[in-house]
Amino acid sequence: MPTPAPIGTFYCLNSGSVLYNDSMKIPKRIAPLVEDGVVDEVLRQLMSGKEATVYVVRCGDSIRCAKVYKDAAKRSFKQAVEYQEGRKGRNSRRQRAMEKGSKYGRKQQEEAWHNAEVDALYTLERAGVRVPEPFGCFDGVLLMELVTTEGGEVAPRLNDVVLTREQALEDHALMMTYVVKMLCAGLVHGDLSEFNVLVDDYGPVIIDLPQAVNAAANNHAKAMLERDVNNMTAYYGLSAPELLGSQYAKEMWALYEEGELHPEAQLTGVFDDDGDSADVDAVLQEIQAAMEEEENRLARIRQADASDD
Repeated sequence: MPTPAPIGTFYCLNSGSVLYNDSMKIPKRIAPLVEDGVVDEVLRQLMSGKEATVYVVRCGDSIRCAKVYKDAAKRSFKQAVEYQEGRKGRNSRRQRAMEKGSKYGRKQQEEAWHNAEVDALYTLERAGVRVPEPFGCFDGVLLMELVTTEGGEVAPRLNDVVLTREQALEDHALMMTYVVKMLCAGLVHGDLSEFNVLVDDYGPVIIDLPQAVNAAANNHAKAMLERDVNNMTAYYGLSAPELLGSQYAKEMWALYEEGELHPEAQLTGVFDDDGDSADVDAVLQEIQAAMEEEENRLARIRQADASDD
């Protein structure tokens, strides 16, 4: 195992800036990675969110971040039924266990939740979407690029950035391009907002993808896409009001359904809706079905726990 750096060591982040190492206690989930030499040192905690805690770590000469997923019982972002739809286990035994809700099945479901993000990162990186570069997922710990500014500071979240009108228009257009590329790659983020986007010197970087859904296999994909796009448009619209009222989500989904959406598609934000009113009853039925499925899932878990004991 590499010799840890002495207390008080400074590490360079990009062009000359520094990150101080106070030799914090190694989190339990990261300890095996330190023992195996995958991570040399944990420098500090970066943030703690609804699904994971992120740490800044040193891997050789590189400074990266380690996203440690919280256990399902401790996450405030639950693995809702609509996010699981369309995800299949890698083999039939695993899939049956996940559907049954046994202890083994829950473990496999957790692994699927973790792997969904790293798989999405690799897919989107290949598709030309700006996401943190992934370096692998190790037993619930995702190692990936630490996104920084050219000055070496950790890139801020979009909600902490003050935008001019011109910047908002430019970044919104870029974000719509990324969403199109995601959709062409078969994915919908599912939880996209100003809190899941970082901003460096080159523009937005999309993060937090464990809930990404299969656009073709998930019946909720259209609604999730509309929510993602509308969240982004509403936020950028605070600085560029002319964006408000645009119909980018409807436009791109219509092209997607018709098989005419491609990564370089030039969107207008204009969509000629047929004017049909929303089917409120259908929405309520969908919500009720999701609630019933969650009740059934919890019942299966209780039954499986009782039989395991």
